[in-house]
Amino acid sequence: MTDNVSLLNKRSFVELGARQRAKALLDVGTFRELLDPFQRVMSPWLSRQGVVPQADDGVVIAKGSLDGLPVVVAAIEGAFQGGSLGEVGGAKIAGALELAAEDNRKGIPTRAVLLLETGGVRLQEANLGLAAIADIHAAIVDLQQYQPVVGVVAGSVGCFGGMSIAAGLCSYLLVTQEARLGLNGPQVIEQEAGLEEYDSRDRPFIWSLTGGEQRFASGLADGYVADDVAQIRQQVGEWLKQGLPAQPRSRQAGLFLQRLARLDAEPQIEPSVVRDLYQGERP
Repeated sequence: MTDNVSLLNKRSFVELGARQRAKALLDVGTFRELLDPFQRVMSPWLSRQGVVPQADDGVVIAKGSLDGLPVVVAAIEGAFQGGSLGEVGGAKIAGALELAAEDNRKGIPTRAVLLLETGGVRLQEANLGLAAIADIHAAIVDLQQYQPVVGVVAGSVGCFGGMSIAAGLCSYLLVTQEARLGLNGPQVIEQEAGLEEYDSRDRPFIWSLTGGEQRFASGLADGYVADDVAQIRQQVGEWLKQGLPAQPRSRQAGLFLQRLARLDAEPQIEPSVVRDLYQGERP
């Protein structure tokens, strides 16, 4: 009976839209959106290709506080174009991180939270999107000189492409069971390597390799929680209070190269092999 009551009291984070996720994380009454949809800052390229644009370009930027600490939140809307990033949405995230770094240089200890629900670069905007994602990477590294950047991958859209690198650069990365994280998506891998290597329709297989539970067990994520607003908020808040990790992932290339060198890539790698190899070796 207690378990059933606990389940009913949970509020799904995955089922919320980007704006609702940002509001759910911030302290009540502190949510203030920057470049909201009424500003009409949207992609100038999508309509030319027959795609209906969105007024916020699928990215919500909000400032507020979390447990009293000043925070900027960038939330990607996975329901719009698969959470893909183009020129405008990418610039909004990079700009928010850059302004947070400027806050810190002025003595305002602004942290950042990235809610990552994205397939990576928006193909309709190609190089413009890639350039924006590169700016995001640089901005994360810059801000981490002062304050932690926390990434959250919660939903089944996952986090792929150049934004998976952004996730890897975060000071702390939180995932749920529903999440996925990888450089290339299942359909891309299947197209390049063949159906025998990677069946994009085999959902249990895909989640066993790139799902949140596996990524946490493999040391590529720092936290693993249920799809619950309260649990996600609590863990993000703890990391923000904790401050910067002893060593960011961006300075651990040697460790990850050592891990890769110990893997036999000839046969198809089983998830259990990766877990056993990385057991007890969390960065």
